[in-house]
Amino acid sequence: MEGNHTQTKFILLGITDSPCAQAPLFGLFLFIYIVTLVGNLGIMVLVWVVPSLHTPMYFFLTHFSFADVCYSTVISPKMLADLLSEDKTISFAGCMMQFHGFAFFATAECHLLAVMAYDRHFAICNPLLYVTAISSRVCWQLVAWSYLFAFLSAIIYTGFIFGGSFCKLNRIDHFFCDASPVLKLACSDTQSSEAVIYAFVAINGVSTGMIILLSYICILRTVLKMRSARSRSRAFNTCASHLAAVALFYGTIFFVYLQPAASHSSLDKVASIVYTMVTPLLNPFIYSLRNKEVKDALVKCRRRILDHCRHKRVVIS
Repeated sequence: MEGNHTQTKFILLGITDSPCAQAPLFGLFLFIYIVTLVGNLGIMVLVWVVPSLHTPMYFFLTHFSFADVCYSTVISPKMLADLLSEDKTISFAGCMMQFHGFAFFATAECHLLAVMAYDRHFAICNPLLYVTAISSRVCWQLVAWSYLFAFLSAIIYTGFIFGGSFCKLNRIDHFFCDASPVLKLACSDTQSSEAVIYAFVAINGVSTGMIILLSYICILRTVLKMRSARSRSRAFNTCASHLAAVALFYGTIFFVYLQPAASHSSLDKVASIVYTMVTPLLNPFIYSLRNKEVKDALVKCRRRILDHCRHKRVVIS
């Protein structure tokens, strides 16, 4: 068979083919997905309703949480359904849209992480210029550029992966339509496609990674000059947790996308689970719930809810 779209559907082989493991995995990943949604949506709502959190830092955080929710949702529902269903097929168009959505929001996260690091750099290293440098207009521009770069990159990724001919077996050895497993099914030469993907992943990943690294180096240098040991300790703890999350996300992304095609193995699925499910789960706790401002906002919201409930009971009685 030849032609551009010789396959009208694919079969996702999933994480495991063991029937005994599928139900426990469904429970585990459903729990992770629910906590991811609750955590990230909770942060978005909290920032929206609490005036004290209407700052550039939390503005960027809401978009980061939005990207987490979206790219987790692009993958998790289909994966959960496949764990309980015998029909694991996905249409060609559905597969292409799933990868495009994943590539778009994952790339947006890379740029948003760089924007957040740049914001923290200005806030800590140049506090007197912070208000003018990171204005509301600048915030919207930085977020818009992040989404624009991500959208264009996702279009390029998707075009090079799905633009060839698929005349081999339609079984994708993965739990979602990722680049390497899909390209293995192509009957046309994929070297140029792989080269373009490597180049764009490197450009997006390395450039944003360097911005993050340089920003945190400047932050650490400023922190070391602080006289208060308590302030230094708090800043170090925040930087360490943020850098741990960045390392986890970038490390697994680079492991999967920047290794030679012949080196791909079953470990790719484990790495993919980390950056598609574990990282979005941890991000709300790492980037927000460790912050004093968010904790104070949660306490205030809790008090308001309790006061409202008490007032309602008094009125009813």
